Amino acid sequence: MQAAWYTKNGEAREVLVIGEQPTPMPRQGEVRVKLLTSGVNPSDVKSRKSRPIHDPLIIPHSDGAGIIDAVGAGVSPSKVGQRVWVWNGQWQRPTGTAAQYITLPEQQAVALPDHIDNAAAACFGIPALTAIQAVHLAGDVQHKTVLVTGASSAVGHYIAQLLALQGAHVIGTVGSEAKAAHARQAGCQDIIFYKTESVAERLNSITQGQGVDVIIDMDFATTSQLLPKGSLKNHGTLVCFGSNNAGEMPITFRPLLWGSITLKFFLVYDLTPEARVWCLDRLDTLLRQNALQHTIAATYPLHDIALAHEAVEQGQLIGNVVIALEP
Repeated sequence: MQAAWYTKNGEAREVLVIGEQPTPMPRQGEVRVKLLTSGVNPSDVKSRKSRPIHDPLIIPHSDGAGIIDAVGAGVSPSKVGQRVWVWNGQWQRPTGTAAQYITLPEQQAVALPDHIDNAAAACFGIPALTAIQAVHLAGDVQHKTVLVTGASSAVGHYIAQLLALQGAHVIGTVGSEAKAAHARQAGCQDIIFYKTESVAERLNSITQGQGVDVIIDMDFATTSQLLPKGSLKNHGTLVCFGSNNAGEMPITFRPLLWGSITLKFFLVYDLTPEARVWCLDRLDTLLRQNALQHTIAATYPLHDIALAHEAVEQGQLIGNVVIALEP
């Protein structure tokens, strides 16, 4: 099969290789998916650059979509021919979705509604499931004010939509006018340009000094600095799924204690089985209702995977980056 891989960390065009790899065969409890698309996420490019490699090679990417073309022992043959999207393709294993085929446990290949195309389906495993879990952890948001950091990002765009569907007043931080338009389309009612405005001052103005009820955050290193400034009201909740600084960072304790602030962290790759089932069911319902917008910023052929990785790293595109694997 055709695949892309790397054997060492480094810049995309220096380490990514395209060529032939053995076509995998499904083992017991597994399905093989003939992949048609592969999603490129920020975590994929970060892994390529710096995550230690303990295998002979890494086929990157966790997200993708395609058709089940073979099944292992214990899996119903009726699954052959089913359109599916996959999650955690390259989580704790070396072979991801940047290839024509992938084998994985049958529960990681989820039936895809007929009206959802393969490009959109390559955005579900990380962006959509992260958004669904984040909003779920936020609790009842109806009539509440919620700050979404990075509201135009792939995850943030889904989060804003989900919050709007549940009746929240959504405030989003963005970096440009084009990204502001994208966030507003998703349901953001107020926009803060974090590069040129004080986020804390704008939140104070929007909420009349009360702070927001919830913050859903993609960069805890930055957002944690809002807490001592009253940006999150007493008994508020901060839900976090990432940070640009993954090391140690100072946190001012007293505002957290005196504000009775709740902090919730999660890793979308490592949801509990119960949380995973809940998120998958919720996403399936939303997809069948056609309730979500899916934005594809760019599609690249497999031989241009380095360009796709660079596009994600540069962060200028609005929407998801997808690799097309069709012949």
